[in-house]
This record gives sequence, structure tokens and C-alpha cells, in this order.
Amino acid sequence: MKITDIRATTVAVPLEAPLRHANGGHWGRFVRTIVEVDTDEGLTGLGELRGAGAATEDALVGLKHYLVGHDPFDLEAMRFKLLNPTAALYGNRTSLHSALEFACIDLMGKYLDVPASQLFGGRLRDEVSFGSYLFFRYPDDDGTGEVRTPDQLVAQAAELKRLHGFRSHKLKGGVFPPDYERECYEALAAAYPSDGLRYDPNAVLSVEESIRFGMAIEHLRNDYFEDPTWGLNGMRRVRENVRIPLATNTVVVNFEQLAANVLDPAVDVILLDTTFWGGIRPCIKAAGVCETFQFSVAMHSSGELGIQLATMLHLGAVLPALPFAVDTHYHHLLDDVIVGGKMQYQDGAIAVPTGPGLGVELDRDRMQTYADHFHEVGNYTYDRDPKRPGWYPLVPNERWADPWR
Repeated sequence: MKITDIRATTVAVPLEAPLRHANGGHWGRFVRTIVEVDTDEGLTGLGELRGAGAATEDALVGLKHYLVGHDPFDLEAMRFKLLNPTAALYGNRTSLHSALEFACIDLMGKYLDVPASQLFGGRLRDEVSFGSYLFFRYPDDDGTGEVRTPDQLVAQAAELKRLHGFRSHKLKGGVFPPDYERECYEALAAAYPSDGLRYDPNAVLSVEESIRFGMAIEHLRNDYFEDPTWGLNGMRRVRENVRIPLATNTVVVNFEQLAANVLDPAVDVILLDTTFWGGIRPCIKAAGVCETFQFSVAMHSSGELGIQLATMLHLGAVLPALPFAVDTHYHHLLDDVIVGGKMQYQDGAIAVPTGPGLGVELDRDRMQTYADHFHEVGNYTYDRDPKRPGWYPLVPNERWADPWR
């Protein structure tokens, strides 16, 4: 089997409401680029990554001269073709490689007529548990959907728990002053004392503020304290002073950083991301290192649609130890580009696809609808907030917004 073509289509899929975070927000939509890799066997593999319109599409299609004629089974050769040291020095192709790796794994499974998880030793679980991902939210255009107060946050968690059965709740913080967000977090803990909790301010707290915040929530049922501050040494200082496991998806996202964390621990829980790490296979390798040195793993969300969500499900299916519910923004989406629309939760979990490859197929009508929508609304600037003129993200953040603004 040989690759004959690579195609890319950028889509914008609407969200229920704008989602705020420490770096700005997701402004009513997720922009993703869908990748299709064709072969001489008539099979097409699917991939996905964060989109930027023509720039992302051109970057992907520009890799055709490396990959036309390449066998999708030769994943190590593709890794060295695309991620060799010179390529890394002059242009980071990690996310591009991830999407192409997804597509090749999809092709391998389709060619052999087995689910992707069977290519990685076989599944250990048939479903993967997810947690609610809670955001402060601006109201939507119709004036609904705002989440700003502790009561609104608890109501958001209650609705998601009712709809999907979540038993773990993560608050995306870094939007309001830390003491106010702690009040919100404590309200969440009081409402659901038997559920797991996580707080993630996107690394915008100073080390000292992180320690103060962490010590104040030590008594709660925390799964972990995610990226309170920036850098391995900053996290290490927090870890020395706070009795909650620290987690990251920012400062341990490659093997060199993982080695540094093994030699001098700063983080207890490594949040794997099938895009950040370069694909499913690097995540499995990283999980093996973590298992050896007794670090826990969980999973980070990239704002995925169903194709990347399928990669997360197959990854979750084969990991021997997955002690925490997985993160995903998926429940904030109004639709998806896969056949059948959005995957469904059952008791807080999603079933691992059983079809060949990734087990999902493109709904071309949906993809065209959201490709057209992207051309109507365009991309958005992730690290800006149009409702806060003159604001920009700082690390650490000393310019907190008024919570009642």
C-alpha cells in the first residue's frame, strides 16, 4: 500500500458558548483541519489537527513530496522524514506529523480490517471515562450560557452531570482573581463531595500564588493541580510545598522533558496529548516510561472533533494504567464532522470504536457545511479577548479581570 495524495479541509464547528481561559478564549467555535490520506489500494485514512485555514492546509499538502509513494505501515521512517533534527530546528512539524500518523494508523487498521487499538497490543477496556470540563463563559448571542458566579458554575456542572454522568470535574481558571476562582472551586467541591476535582489556571499564577492556592485546597478531593505555574523549576517549587499531585500538559510534552522530570521530579501526572506528543505511538511510548518510573498519566484535550477523539479512545483502551478520567472539550460542541454526528456518553464514558482503523468516517455533507462556516467566520485569535480591550496574557498574570465586569 502506497500513499498517493494528501488533502486538507479546514472547518469551524460551533460551540454552545464562548469558553474563557487564561490566554483569551475559544470564541464560539473550534477551528480544525481535517486530513485525508489516499492510497493506491483505494483506502483513505483520516487525521485531524488544530486549523489555521490555508496556512495549515498548505503546510500539510506541502509534505506530499516526502510521502507520496510512502507505505503507511512505515511509521518510524515517516517520523524520521518529518521530525528529524533539522526539521525540528527550522520548523516544528509535530502537529502535522500527528495528523498524518492518525491517518496512517487509520489506513493500517482498514487494510487489516482491525480496530486501531489492536495494532497496539489490544484493548484493556472497551470504554474510556471522561470528566466534565468547566469554563467561565460569556453569554452567547442570545444572552444565555453565561458562567461567571459560583452558582452558575455549579449549575453548569449539574447539567453536564445530568446529561453525561460525569464523576470528575475540571475548572479552567486563570480568568478571574485567584481568591475568587478558589471560591468557585470550593462551591463545586461542596456540591459534589464524592467526585474528583481539578483546577487548571494555564500556568499564569506565580510560584508563591500557586503555593498559597494549593495549600488552601489541599483538603478537597483533588485529582491533581494542573499547571498552576510555568516551567519545570516553578512546578518543582510548588510540588515541594503543596500536598496535591501536580499535572502538566505544558512543561512535559516531549521525551527530553520527560527525562528531566524523571531525573528531578517536578510533576506527578503527565497529561498525554495525541497532537502535542506527535501521535498515538509517542503517547504509548511515554506512558511506558511513566509506568516504569511510577508517574501517573492522564489525557489532555486539544479541542478535538471526532477523529482526534477516536485517537484518544484507542489510546485510552490500551494503556495499562489510566487512573483519571480523560479531559475533553467535546461536550461543548454542537456537532461533529463524522457520520452519525457526535459520539455519545454513557455514565461519563464513551465506547471505544470497534470498526476498522480509527472506527469513524467523515460525513462529507457535515464537513462541507462547517468548511463553508469557516469561510464565513474565519479563524480567531486564541490569546486575545475582544471584550477586554488592551488586555493580553502575562505569565504570571497580574492583570486579573473584574469578576463582575
